Amino acid sequence: MNEYDSNRILDLTKKINYTLTDNLSETDCYILNTCHIREKATDKVYHDIGRLKKVFRNKLKPIVLVAGCVAQAEGEILLKKEKYIDAVIGPQSYHLINDTIVELEKKSKSINLTEFDVIEKFDSLNSLKNSGSKISAFLTIQEGCDKFCKFCVVPYTRGAEFSRSLKELISEASQLVENGAKEIILLGQNVNAYNFEKKRLSDLILEISKIKNLKRIRYTTSHPTDFTKDLIEAHKNCEKLMPLIHLPVQSGSNKILQEMNRKHSVEEYLKVIEKIKKMKPNIEFSSDFIIGYPGETYEDFQKTIELMNNVKFINSYSFIYSARPGTPAYHLTSINHDDAKKRLADFQDTAERIKTKYRNNLINKISTVLFENKTKNENKYFGRDEYFNSVIVESKINLIGKIKNIKILDINQNTLFGEITSNFNQNNYAA
Repeated sequence: MNEYDSNRILDLTKKINYTLTDNLSETDCYILNTCHIREKATDKVYHDIGRLKKVFRNKLKPIVLVAGCVAQAEGEILLKKEKYIDAVIGPQSYHLINDTIVELEKKSKSINLTEFDVIEKFDSLNSLKNSGSKISAFLTIQEGCDKFCKFCVVPYTRGAEFSRSLKELISEASQLVENGAKEIILLGQNVNAYNFEKKRLSDLILEISKIKNLKRIRYTTSHPTDFTKDLIEAHKNCEKLMPLIHLPVQSGSNKILQEMNRKHSVEEYLKVIEKIKKMKPNIEFSSDFIIGYPGETYEDFQKTIELMNNVKFINSYSFIYSARPGTPAYHLTSINHDDAKKRLADFQDTAERIKTKYRNNLINKISTVLFENKTKNENKYFGRDEYFNSVIVESKINLIGKIKNIKILDINQNTLFGEITSNFNQNNYAA
């Protein structure tokens, strides 16, 4: 979502004659768009500002803006602690960025814009053409979260759940396809909570799927309690909807899930997966895991390992719990850090073994790959298959924007390697 936001900030600032530069030393305005999910996010801000100071030590400093969720959560602290920062702009105030820059050009005092005004934000962005031109494009459809998991800062930095209108999303999706997008990834902090005038995520997917030159649709990130029957059916009925669902579970222990205020049990989570697989048998799942949450015992951790072995997630993102200031879990007593590190290593070994076995099974199978760009090697192209696996092939013809059947020949930890093929047996498809 930060990548989407950054692209829209660029679209906005073009209106006041600013353009993107790759040359840091010649920048007139430096915008640091931040995320507050992981620990040390604020430290990274100070580190980046320090790097900027060195570049401009003997030059007139640029306008310096800190945007995003760190700005929202710690704006006043940032302005007091680091005088080099001219303004902080929360994620719901991006539409005011041009006015802010113009004010700062007049040498105004520091500015704090961290009010929640998500409706005005999107009203402003809707009047502005999305200039994104990637083969795989992001589209924010929903922001904020009402779940209030005790570890999560999102409700305090992005606010309550807000869904954009179906009409504006179809319009923006059409713009992206006109710009060259073949795949659209629908974004939301709680994307399957999308609900605008009784239109849900499934309705949006089916409408967007009607865009002629759009080939693929994905969405992220979902919450298990919002996985409704109509969304499950969309996976059966919409051919453009890819068969990979990112469905964070966080823990395999019901005790820890309750402590986290996740609002679902392991059994309920597994029932959702069972329903989806019954509707679309070739579907696969990825997930997020927090290891070492306060109160987690070794037995709780083993239940997370069991869940991993049970579902066999083809990809997973796992981290040791890091306390976020302002969240209910911030003051909880952490477990021993060495124990948490050992558990994370054990979990990641299990996850990697499952992932490697899955990938080995793809060798000599056919994957359908959408190619996004060239690699630095002139004759190699990068793309992703239906399950979001990275694929690289060598080709003398331009593959960018094309979907090809690829026979997988080899794998490494992160990438599949293959060759273009047109002669294949239907039974050899990777699934």
